[in-house]
Amino acid sequence: MRRHIIYILLTYCFTLSSLAANPIKGLLERIDKGASNKFIIEVVNKQGDDFFELDQKGSKVVVRGNNYVNIATGVNWYLKYYAGIQLSWNGMSAKLPKVLPPVKEKKHFQTPLKLRYDFNYCTFSYSMAFWGWDRWEKEIDWMALHGINLPLAVVGEECVWFNMLKDLGYSKKEINEFIAGPAFLAWWEMNNLEGWGGPNPDQWYTQQTILQKKIIKRMREYGIEPVLPGYSGMVPHNAKKKLGLNVSDSELWNGYVRPAFLQPTDSRFQEIAALYYKELEKLFGKANYYSMDPFHEAKGIENVDLDAAGKAVMNAMKKVNPKAVWVVQGWTENPRDEMIKNMKNGDLLILDLFSECRPMWGMQPSIWYRKKGYLQHNWLFCMLENFGANVGLHGRMDQLLHNFYATKNNPLAKHLKGIGLTMEGIENNPVMFELMTELPWREERVTKESWIKEYTAARYGATDNTINEAWSILINGIYNCPQGNNQQGAHESIFCGRPSLNNFQASSWSKMENYYDPTTTEDAARLLLSVADKYHGNNNFEYDLIDIVRQAISDRARIVYNKTIADFKSFDKKSFEIDSQEFLKLLLAQDKLLGTRKEFRVGNWIQQARALGKTQEEKDLYEWNARVQITTWGNRYSANKGGLRDYAHKEWNGILKDFYYKRWEAYWQVLRDVLAGKPMIELDYYAMEEPWTKETNVYSSSPEGDCVTTAKEVFQTAFNR
Repeated sequence: MRRHIIYILLTYCFTLSSLAANPIKGLLERIDKGASNKFIIEVVNKQGDDFFELDQKGSKVVVRGNNYVNIATGVNWYLKYYAGIQLSWNGMSAKLPKVLPPVKEKKHFQTPLKLRYDFNYCTFSYSMAFWGWDRWEKEIDWMALHGINLPLAVVGEECVWFNMLKDLGYSKKEINEFIAGPAFLAWWEMNNLEGWGGPNPDQWYTQQTILQKKIIKRMREYGIEPVLPGYSGMVPHNAKKKLGLNVSDSELWNGYVRPAFLQPTDSRFQEIAALYYKELEKLFGKANYYSMDPFHEAKGIENVDLDAAGKAVMNAMKKVNPKAVWVVQGWTENPRDEMIKNMKNGDLLILDLFSECRPMWGMQPSIWYRKKGYLQHNWLFCMLENFGANVGLHGRMDQLLHNFYATKNNPLAKHLKGIGLTMEGIENNPVMFELMTELPWREERVTKESWIKEYTAARYGATDNTINEAWSILINGIYNCPQGNNQQGAHESIFCGRPSLNNFQASSWSKMENYYDPTTTEDAARLLLSVADKYHGNNNFEYDLIDIVRQAISDRARIVYNKTIADFKSFDKKSFEIDSQEFLKLLLAQDKLLGTRKEFRVGNWIQQARALGKTQEEKDLYEWNARVQITTWGNRYSANKGGLRDYAHKEWNGILKDFYYKRWEAYWQVLRDVLAGKPMIELDYYAMEEPWTKETNVYSSSPEGDCVTTAKEVFQTAFNR
């Protein structure tokens, strides 16, 4: 008996060791238990382009490639285009067939675009602020499956800073006044603000350190290169007084005091940088890539010696790892030519952050076009796609394809090294991310019309003419934002903006323009509903059904809003009453619809936040962070005067009914009173909004109701005319 137990333990240990040694086996087991037995994984040490191959040996599918990330990409390609299984943010597991469909002819895929980047600093706050290891494990799997091998990895950066500032003589209180809270760390990391959302409890730093170590360990098991945060001169705004440093003058960002910038010519720059890297290495090790964005959205840098600043930042990084590469965002004026012109090729990797809309690398036309591109430096073609993690169907399919393929023979693109996903928020519009991550691997130019048919067959596991018709409408409408339209992300929901007589965009800087017929999303939704019973229980279909019906209702509400305002301006009391009530009815219908999917429930976001807290006080702080970020974003000044309110608005169940509905109900009443002869009053929206941010009423993350049944019911309510 004892010998039997020892045998079982040894077998178990061997299995764990095997999974750790070959991360693809672990990945397959997380997709479906027993799946690793259905594949043969072969690593081929071959120089040159990245590649993967699909092959067959007996009853098993062979996936081979020159590294684990490329093999994972091959696994994903097989699952999509042979087994009809698409793994997505809305579902990272699936039931594989008992016997996998065979690969009848060996297929070879390769790409010279060897760097595939992921994440924006904002992603870590707008989508990932409250993730634990379970969610991060899924995301790293998603990255590997989609060919990502160079992700930004800034979890726990605040832990490095805490230790560094402590070494410099700052007290715990002073440090916590500098470091932002969980939902606002991205803007602290990008030198935009200090302290907002904090102070963080001691436990926060402990758990984030542990989490980042797990993240980096798993990435490196795959062969993924983490891009760690480097040092570019940020110091607390009081560093001149506290440490006697030569720093830039303090300035404001939308009402918040910005951190100061330590002049690179200061004799202590290298000392401070060395201390930072020492603490970074102590916690998370060294990296081959470091991300730094000095002067991000900064003003008043006319007196900065940019050449010296760039050299100081580069030299500090090279002392840590002489082979390290500095990763910098190509955004507005950054990186300034004066800062990078004297650097050598290979030391810098620039992210052309918004290549699908505003390419800066030298391709005309673009409002941020650079005649000489990025000079001698390597760069990545990136898709931004989403701002503020707003909910809404959106894409630039024609622009993305045109701009991507236009790099092939352009001399200014000779230093192109890969692609990047630089969205501010994830878990939305999976169609665009599937397209973008496939482009490097497709040898022949693809059209959106041919690609979408392959996509839907993979996503739903079947070919369906009605579904193809629905998606044809979408890719030629809302998913085809045209060149010249510079809007930032989704066509924002009318429900989510502060009410006025001229509502259009919900956030301050979206640059929205009408570019598609809003009735077309109704047509697409109607087509999907006509076949919904056939796909009942299909996870991907039901997610898309809810999202597309949601968009149709949002678009319908915008039409009803304009009718209601016209009624008011025409002094048509009867029509105003009918249309204003229809608007509110649509809003509540939307709330009910979105309650059927976890992904569209505010409770999912809030419960993630509360789950990270160990004490009641911590849970309440994290929930406050979660609520503030998606509503007022900041305090009264930054929300109103700074324009940050509703930047990260969410068309989600729960917040629609309890937050957005109350604003609209109050506004319609103001107009109703004017029609009754009373004077127009100005609502204090911040006073209406702030109480919700301070509440702790429970929002469940569990879906309620059947997706298909509810979608049919809500659609009938919205479009019964």
